[in-house]
Amino acid sequence: MKWKRNTGFGRIEDRRGQSAGGGLGDVLGGGGGGGGIPIPIPGGKAGGGIGTIIAVVVLFLLFSGILGGGGGGIPGLGGLGGGAAEPGGTLNPQSDTDQQIAYIVESIELFWEDQFRASGKDYPETKLVLFERSTQSACGPASSATGPFYCPSDQKVYLDIGFFDELESRFGASGGDFAMAYVISHEYGHHIQTVLGISQRVQELAQQDPNQANDLSVRQELQADCLAGVWAHSAASDLEPGDIEEAVSAAQAVGDDRIQEKTTGRINPEAWTHGSAAQRVQWFTAGYRSGNSDDCDTFGA
Repeated sequence: MKWKRNTGFGRIEDRRGQSAGGGLGDVLGGGGGGGGIPIPIPGGKAGGGIGTIIAVVVLFLLFSGILGGGGGGIPGLGGLGGGAAEPGGTLNPQSDTDQQIAYIVESIELFWEDQFRASGKDYPETKLVLFERSTQSACGPASSATGPFYCPSDQKVYLDIGFFDELESRFGASGGDFAMAYVISHEYGHHIQTVLGISQRVQELAQQDPNQANDLSVRQELQADCLAGVWAHSAASDLEPGDIEEAVSAAQAVGDDRIQEKTTGRINPEAWTHGSAAQRVQWFTAGYRSGNSDDCDTFGA
């Protein structure tokens, strides 16, 4: 991915080198969140508007009672570290990785700001929290075993960069900067779901019918994949050969079936919370090809 230096650092909270202790399994959206924009939103912009996707999803919910999800991290990634972080570590303008992450974050946020503005609404900015080994979120203590996740209670994305090494070495992703972009944009998809009230409604419906919880979680995660694809479409001018393949490889690597097979040797679809490798690729690709969030109605699919 083409990127420029010295952008987006104000959107990142660097906690690397800070110690928080403790650990957490998979974060599945502990806490409230959501409700920032009235539903439905008038004036949704064609080709990626916010209004239509929410109207479609809400109509589906009203007639079927189904919604999904979490906003959580990557399941099955226990054992990626833990304990206190080593001293040191600040956001480094000379680090290519730090610069790439800053550029990706700014690109994502500017895109969603434009989409909200087209609907006559303000986009509530969030921050990407970089940490090592462990930190504290409003959803509780987080560790590198959590994998990247979005906390709806403080509306921040949490990321230990070491996750990407594990994604390659343990789960077979091809790596690359656009694999990183896919993961980050997926988590920002959860931010969109939270500020639009989707995540809160998901949680309420899952509590009403716990038997639906896993299916609903999968649908919400796949919608976040699709929203990541919609952003990727908007960044087409920055893409280089092989970028989308990197994202697809990462999406496959974090499919529930792939993770289950790697960690337990068995595949149990009834325990899925994020979707299979094929489903994750399908929905990311759908968003990327159309660039239209109207096509991200995983709840009606």
